[in-house]
Amino acid sequence: MHKINLPLSRRGAALAFVLVASGLLAACTTPTGTKPSGSTASRPAAEFIRPAPGATLARFDGKRNKGIDIAGSLGDPVKASADGRVVYVGGDLRGYGNMVIVKHNETFLTAYAHNNVILVKEKDVVRQGQTIAEMGKSGTDRVKLHFEIRKQGVAVDPEPYLGGRAR
Repeated sequence: MHKINLPLSRRGAALAFVLVASGLLAACTTPTGTKPSGSTASRPAAEFIRPAPGATLARFDGKRNKGIDIAGSLGDPVKASADGRVVYVGGDLRGYGNMVIVKHNETFLTAYAHNNVILVKEKDVVRQGQTIAEMGKSGTDRVKLHFEIRKQGVAVDPEPYLGGRAR
């Protein structure tokens, strides 16, 4: 695994992009402080909600799939899973298409990939349940939302964190 730190001065923050074995790029915040203990995902103080109501097409496996894939139709709303600030909007990461990354605190961020239309911009503050994008198939062969939760920069299984339903 290679870490490449890219200064993103126009964004006022730095993101680390981690090259994974499959050749895809996964985005995460630059970890600060202690390293994650690695195994179990403890629940965050605020619950995350499912960002779209569709069926789960693919589950987290920690290797090939760093999140979950959620079915939907072109243009379906993609909701912010929790309150936070948008730290990335773009299509620069191969395999993710048009993506939004929201930082919730120093520990957690969420990523929303394959969007058709993005409705927020970097530095926007978003609220849980707010529509941030419209579902699409950018960077993939079918309409879906690829959703990730990162804890201290490491992808974790989103399912245990999703206490609420999509609103």
